[in-house]
Amino acid sequence: MEFALWTRGGVMLFIEQEYAFRLSIRAVGDYLKRWGFTPKKPIKRAYEQRPESVKQWIDQEYPAIEKRAKAEGGEIHWGDETALVNTDVRGRSYAPKGQTPVTMAVRGTRQKLSMISTVTNQGKASWMIIDGAFNHEKLIEFFEALVADGKRAGKKVFLILDNLGVHHCKPVKAWLAEHQADIEVFYLPSYSPELNLDERLNADLKHVISTRVPVRTKAKLHAAAKNHMAFIETHPERVKSYFQDPRVKYAA
Repeated sequence: MEFALWTRGGVMLFIEQEYAFRLSIRAVGDYLKRWGFTPKKPIKRAYEQRPESVKQWIDQEYPAIEKRAKAEGGEIHWGDETALVNTDVRGRSYAPKGQTPVTMAVRGTRQKLSMISTVTNQGKASWMIIDGAFNHEKLIEFFEALVADGKRAGKKVFLILDNLGVHHCKPVKAWLAEHQADIEVFYLPSYSPELNLDERLNADLKHVISTRVPVRTKAKLHAAAKNHMAFIETHPERVKSYFQDPRVKYAA
């Protein structure tokens, strides 16, 4: 079948193709409901993702990291970078039947910030908002802050990141080699963002930013992001809830 989603229409065509029997859309919906099928928003997954690598990560690599962290009195952090813009509108809005809701969008004053952050399954969030592009210098600056915080707590940092090029560049590798007693970095399988717990924090922040009245200046965008991140930082139960996603519950 050439369609991407299993809608009622798609199931109807499949039944007709396989069994030469045509049902109505309503009948297909009734059958699906009776069989326990409900409509769900699909998870996006890259074609390039290798399921065997994901399984190995879940079954072997992460448990080994967790075991080492416990043995060495370390703390596991899940890290990620994201971009924040003042033109991103998400979610739905109620309106009278037949009328499409309108939101006021910013035009000609698009502002952008970057942010790097980490979360732990104890409910801790660490973050740094960046004015401009994210690069290896900002990454190392964030590493330094994580290490300083880890030293205050008497814990080595075990940091899990996505497989981005900036995470593997020579300056980053050199810095990590000099500080391996304080921090170690591990990488998720390629094309597997759904495994990264910090993606939930990014989604949380972007949802809040996008549902507010659009801001016109970078300073206001920065303030909005900072305020919500400060809120997240002081609400560990909110961070812990990210770990309840069935896809990543192995790390809870």
